[in-house]
Amino acid sequence: QVQLVESGGGLVQAGGSLRLSCAASGRTVSMYGMGWFRQAPGKEREFVGAIGWSGRSTNYADPVKGRFTISKDNAKNTVYLQMNNLKAEDTAVYYCAGARSTYYIGSSPNEYNYWGQGTQVTVSS
Repeated sequence: QVQLVESGGGLVQAGGSLRLSCAASGRTVSMYGMGWFRQAPGKEREFVGAIGWSGRSTNYADPVKGRFTISKDNAKNTVYLQMNNLKAEDTAVYYCAGARSTYYIGSSPNEYNYWGQGTQVTVSS
């Protein structure tokens, strides 16, 4: 049974930083693409970024490029989302997701078949 558990969310002031973690069990993160999505109140879930199985390929949504970085620690079977220079519009519940395939790092939620429970990030302005 695959489980993805996010942690690291919280309240931060605009301009601050947070690092989210996604600990995986039942699946080896080194073998699949892993993504991050977020959903703000009243809005649809949106793609934040993804990292490929090897860790060498990444893909980011335009609103977070240059501010967010995804990495993985295969030994810990954990994926990270480092968020810098946070803005009020980054406020959302952040979800970790496991892709169906090894190579997928795209933005379609339909291509991810495992999801964490989410962690709240609130940025005060």
